[in-house]
Amino acid sequence: MDTSDRPESDVGVAPNPIAAEHYGSRTVAVEPGGVEYIPLSERHGRPIQLLYTWTSPNLEFATIAVGILGVLFWGLTFWQTVAAIALGTALGALTLGIMSTWGPQSGLCQMVLSRAGFGFRGNILPAGINAIVAGIGWFAVNSISGALALHALLGVVPDWLCLLFVVIVQLTLAFFGHNLVQAYERYAFPALVLVFLAGVAVVMTHAHLGAAGRPGGPPTIGGFLLMVGAAYGYAVGWNPYAADYSRYLPGGSSRLAVGWSAALGVFVSCLVLESGGAAMVSAAGKAANVDPGIYTGLMPTWLGDLTLLCIALGAVAANALNIYSGAMSFMAMGFPLRTHWSRATMALVFGVLGFALALSGLQNSGTKYENFLLVIAYWISPWLGVVLTDRVLRRGTGEAPALVRDLGFRNWAGPLAMALGIGISIWLFSNQTEYVGVVPRAHPSVGDLTFEVGFVISVVAYLLLRLVFPERRSATGRGGPPVPAES
Repeated sequence: MDTSDRPESDVGVAPNPIAAEHYGSRTVAVEPGGVEYIPLSERHGRPIQLLYTWTSPNLEFATIAVGILGVLFWGLTFWQTVAAIALGTALGALTLGIMSTWGPQSGLCQMVLSRAGFGFRGNILPAGINAIVAGIGWFAVNSISGALALHALLGVVPDWLCLLFVVIVQLTLAFFGHNLVQAYERYAFPALVLVFLAGVAVVMTHAHLGAAGRPGGPPTIGGFLLMVGAAYGYAVGWNPYAADYSRYLPGGSSRLAVGWSAALGVFVSCLVLESGGAAMVSAAGKAANVDPGIYTGLMPTWLGDLTLLCIALGAVAANALNIYSGAMSFMAMGFPLRTHWSRATMALVFGVLGFALALSGLQNSGTKYENFLLVIAYWISPWLGVVLTDRVLRRGTGEAPALVRDLGFRNWAGPLAMALGIGISIWLFSNQTEYVGVVPRAHPSVGDLTFEVGFVISVVAYLLLRLVFPERRSATGRGGPPVPAES
């Protein structure tokens, strides 16, 4: 087998199962292996596919629910909520676009690329968190919204049975892997776009866009910052997956086309649907709640039923990515899973765990959503501070060979900086029902600045800690005793 297009450290070791089976662009085939490098011979597709890959997963009720929070819980007006949505989403979409460009260049998934800033063992911190949050947390959130939509549509079918059906479809896509997931996002795209655009337009006609926000929320600036954090948390939640869905693209793909296709997919879909959620609160009046039945009840029956169906389809689109990338993140932690279908097996494991969590949360499903979104931002922002700073220090290269095979590669500055960013920012600035930080407790108007502060702390800490804990590599590149890195 030709190994000329494989990283130096991958030559001479076990054959890459992706190339050995010529997975290529085959759609109905189980993607073999796990987090291996994607050889150039297996690359396919065009950057434009990232537009629907990152649009379809956001066309679901969990996205609409983000916009509901600003008016219903934090007392913002419609236009204040939309401004916060635009700002938070733009920040999350921008970094998604940047990191998507790393996939074609490296042929590696996002959490393997994360090893550059964290080292082989230190990467257990972000990869482990993402495996739990993506493969179980987000999976449960989206499965619940899809199940509730199906239950509202079908009526007589119990909600738990609707949940089981949604989960089975999601697990099937994730089990087969990358190409089938991408195909589903592509073919679901036109139907989801048409139905959700029509639904948002109808809801807007019933809304009172100039109405005051609901009373009882925090001060306006505090509510605005909370809304920015929630919108950012939703958009940035996709960031740890970015290169997972661009790594099969040809190495010569336009970086500009890759970045903008991914960023626009998230930004436009989130802005439109979350704005529809914000408009729903005044349209529904006292009945407003985080409930797909109330949202679709504002529409003609035929459109409401179509929207409920598409909410379920959109939940599948989102969770196919969540389970797939959750499994990839677990494998990027470095545990020796040598089975031929190791990724597919882990997808099933995370799906079963996510189903159990979703089943327990079918009742009162909206009460903890805001906390979940904020927590997403709390950990991803410090992680981004490390990986982006590390990338700049390496002048735009992730040094793929060291990341793939070097078990002795150490970069303790990364996990330490991330831990400091998370710990200090939450202690000082967290503002949610489970914990209120020192600053918002004394000054409620501050809102929630946790993700902004966490990012800055992790950047500064990483730069300083690199001086104290310089990265070290093994002598052989395959796990030998660590030696100082070359300058």
